[in-house]
Amino acid sequence: MQSHAATRQAGNVAIVDLSGGITIAGGIGLLRNTIQQLVAAGHKNVLLNLQGLLYIDSAGMGELVGACTTVRNLGGDVKLVNPQARVTHLLQMTKLASMFKVFTDEKTALASFGE
Repeated sequence: MQSHAATRQAGNVAIVDLSGGITIAGGIGLLRNTIQQLVAAGHKNVLLNLQGLLYIDSAGMGELVGACTTVRNLGGDVKLVNPQARVTHLLQMTKLASMFKVFTDEKTALASFGE
């Protein structure tokens, strides 16, 4: 499964549109590299748009946790928007749902960074 990450900016928030899958078989370094590039450029508020993310496995979940840890250690935050039902289910099953603020629309997610 082909993986892709596209970044865009909305105010002080870097938005990463993820598509495809993040699994041990592919896409595993994609999120890590994208986050490293963003923090190197000084971004501290990151919104991961998961609308196009069709599959994520335990290795991919580790990437999400690593991204969150990296950004939070720098005084920022990572939030999720538009996760597919299976991604939401996996977050709940692994008890990682409490680690992330999850939103169903981008406008509300972006506004939450101003809180």
